[in-house]
Amino acid sequence: MLYELRVYHIHPGKMKAIQDRFRDHVLALFAKHDMNVTQFWEDWDEGENRLYYLVEHEDMETRNLNYERFLSDPKWLAIRQVSELDGPLVAKLESLFMKNAAFFTAML
Repeated sequence: MLYELRVYHIHPGKMKAIQDRFRDHVLALFAKHDMNVTQFWEDWDEGENRLYYLVEHEDMETRNLNYERFLSDPKWLAIRQVSELDGPLVAKLESLFMKNAAFFTAML
């Protein structure tokens, strides 16, 4: 299993808009494209203005195919256009790729 931690650095004043976009549209589109989001987090310090979420993938090839399908989905393109009429929501995006640590699986 491949785990992808995505970190969105949100433009000031846009946190609610991106949360609404995920809740109302993006999570359903992710599911449509076999992208399993397991958790969301926000910074404890709201001044940091970051949103984090974890996506599980079978492997990197599957991850890349699923994202390609998502990014070219006409519904996503329309949602993004409408939600960014007043400017982009995300200033910077980071992806960290992780796998389970072998020593820890015995603890589960």
